[in-house]
Amino acid sequence: MADTTLSQVFSRGFLKENPLFVLLLGMCPALAVTSTVMNGLGMGAAVVFVLTCSNLSVSLLRKVIPSAVRIPAFIVVIASFVTVVDMVMEGFAPELHESLGVFIPLIVVNCVILARAEAFASKNPVLGAVIDGLGMGLGFTFALVVVSAFRELLGSGSLLGINLLGQGFAQSPVLVMILPPGAFLALGLIIAGLNKLRRA
Repeated sequence: MADTTLSQVFSRGFLKENPLFVLLLGMCPALAVTSTVMNGLGMGAAVVFVLTCSNLSVSLLRKVIPSAVRIPAFIVVIASFVTVVDMVMEGFAPELHESLGVFIPLIVVNCVILARAEAFASKNPVLGAVIDGLGMGLGFTFALVVVSAFRELLGSGSLLGINLLGQGFAQSPVLVMILPPGAFLALGLIIAGLNKLRRA
């Protein structure tokens, strides 16, 4: 990280190395829970918390954890924070918790989080690791919200319950967009559009 400023570390997750749009990591929750913007925000907030806290912990423990067991140790650290998120969400946002279902516990094996622990947090000081966790987490959240907004808007004609495309569209929306195949279509179209913009 010697040649990289903290602002570059933070912004990397949004643009150059966006976990979903560029690195294509964490596609399982991105395809499964992005039928509504609220689901995308909820999953994104959970990932930001887990990623930032696990990066912090891994960076603090990087000189203590033996290299032979570093991956299992990272998973234990990540699982601890996922358990906290799961219990807090179940207690304070039960509807969102029910909507996200099994994908909250599956954050433990989200390759975005494990990849950042292994590739960055285990090799860098605490501040850089926290900034990296925030940047990557917010970049992932941004991607989830973009995909879910695209799907919700075309699938129901509204965003967060506000009808934006008129009553006519709301009566005959593109229902495939809120179904599982719509997730693949939305993500593919968004990535294709972003690649086109990058090459322009």
